Amino acid sequence: MKKIKVKQTTWNLKLFFKGDDDPQIAKQRKIVEKESYRFIKKWKDRNDYLTDPKMLKQALDEYEKWQRHYGTCGNEEAYFSLRIEQDQENSFLKAKLNKMQDFSNKIENDIQFFILNIAKIHPDIQKRFLHCKELKDYKHFLERIFAESKYLLTEPEEKILNLKSATSYSNWVRMTSEFLSREERAIVSESGKKETKNFSEILSFLNNKKKKVRDSAALAFNDILEKNSVVAEAEMNSILKDKETDDKLRGAQTPQTLRYISDDVDDKIVNSLIETIESRFDISKRYYKLKAGLFGVKKLRYHERNIEYGNIKKEYDYNESVNLVYDVFSELDEEFASIFSRYIKNGQMDVFPKKGKRSGAFCTAGLILQPTYIFLNHTNKLRDVLTIAHETGHGIHNELMREKQDNALNFGAPYFSAEVASTFMEDFVFEKILQEADDQLRLSVLMMKLDEDVSFVFRQAAFYRFEEDIHSQFREKGHLSKETIGKLFQKRMRSYMGNFVEQSPGSENWWIYVDHLRNFFYNYQYASGILIAKSFQNSFRNDPKFIESVKEFLGAGLSNYPKNIFGEIGVDIEDKEFWNKGVDEIEKLLDETIELARKLGKI
Repeated sequence: MKKIKVKQTTWNLKLFFKGDDDPQIAKQRKIVEKESYRFIKKWKDRNDYLTDPKMLKQALDEYEKWQRHYGTCGNEEAYFSLRIEQDQENSFLKAKLNKMQDFSNKIENDIQFFILNIAKIHPDIQKRFLHCKELKDYKHFLERIFAESKYLLTEPEEKILNLKSATSYSNWVRMTSEFLSREERAIVSESGKKETKNFSEILSFLNNKKKKVRDSAALAFNDILEKNSVVAEAEMNSILKDKETDDKLRGAQTPQTLRYISDDVDDKIVNSLIETIESRFDISKRYYKLKAGLFGVKKLRYHERNIEYGNIKKEYDYNESVNLVYDVFSELDEEFASIFSRYIKNGQMDVFPKKGKRSGAFCTAGLILQPTYIFLNHTNKLRDVLTIAHETGHGIHNELMREKQDNALNFGAPYFSAEVASTFMEDFVFEKILQEADDQLRLSVLMMKLDEDVSFVFRQAAFYRFEEDIHSQFREKGHLSKETIGKLFQKRMRSYMGNFVEQSPGSENWWIYVDHLRNFFYNYQYASGILIAKSFQNSFRNDPKFIESVKEFLGAGLSNYPKNIFGEIGVDIEDKEFWNKGVDEIEKLLDETIELARKLGKI
């Protein structure tokens, strides 16, 4: 099979500009400003496009062109956002980024009238517009605006809500996060000596294989959470009240309503997803029973549930990783392999960690005409191979949308299905790695994968129910004590963990550090993306031609409701059977792992 030769391992940002001081940056900013205010001045004081479909078509064509070529800051925003990820301590880049964001924010505020005005179109005219041939290319763009319109306030009121969001929400959340980040405690290190570690370091030691180390870290972690629990109680009650206030002002029927609107789904779909996962909590309980058995204990303590089993010592250098991923993509679809090869050849991947570079990994694409860039911190670990596949999956999703969507307003994916491509690709690379592993490594790798699947599917469903609990009880009682929140949290964690994970003292406060619980009802999207991908895998294994349906789905972007896009490929996402197909894949993995553990005499 063809091999890829890696020549460049840092981003080639010359696809944007020649360097940080390229004169083209200032020139392009002037063009963005000119084109943005050309549109603003032309349409700001007009209302003919709000009643005449031909005029709305003209306005939308010009808005689409603006979004395609310029946006609020053109290539400058993309360029400096990427540069700061490579060199986070560079004050010159920070200054550039801040100035660019000020420029971008002003344009965003000045142009928001357009969407707000469209949202205010009378419902009778909305219905007529959605059936106009002239507007067929913008039908779902308009549907999304009209769906949100009933919850929008006047422009001055929207500005007030934006301004008060910092004091009523953001500052509270940031305060708790900052209080936690400043905490330090002395814990037992791997050397056996007491060392002072900060909060994030202590968090990482919770999964240490040495019992003394992880138990010491857990004591420190629980102490930090308990110390900050009164503050976290005030924070959570404040942001719950802010959410309740916003929902009342906007007329949202439930705490989830606005999340569903933004995600382009409805409660039937999400209820089907969550109820399906809950009905299969026996799988996560069996997993923790297996894990307790592998570690030779009756129960795992709460902080031990994510300890890595075994030793995954096998390493993959970057060249080896690239070619392994390329081989898998080639077997799935030649276009996937071609896109990946192009990323490598064009310098669209920043590979290795270095001083000043941000940790983690991501894939980013701004405007429809801008190139995709992938960010890695490759250290030759097995996990790094899967990360390449995962982030490239996001990239492939971007390229298929660019290929299929002529309309820049349809470029993007709802959060509900944003993780589909990444998980789909990652899982097939995972299977390739398993094929090359001996039984001992295979068991360790299977346990690693199950750790992730349990956390991102079953745990997220439990988080969703916990959020339902705290929102409903807050609205009934007016205030929740930290003890009440803690009991609700432990109840939901126990529901998916079962009797083989101890809800040990201190675990009642672990909601405090989970950031996503503040991003209300965000968590279900992890589960939906993973189960869609796994359901697709099931269909692909039964019929390899199904890959064309996968590509059709990924290329659809924001052109229609997810429910309709799925329907076009013969899938009903309100049907629990669809979600069960995805959960079945996790159960098969668990059954295989249990069988292997028995074969090796581990349980």
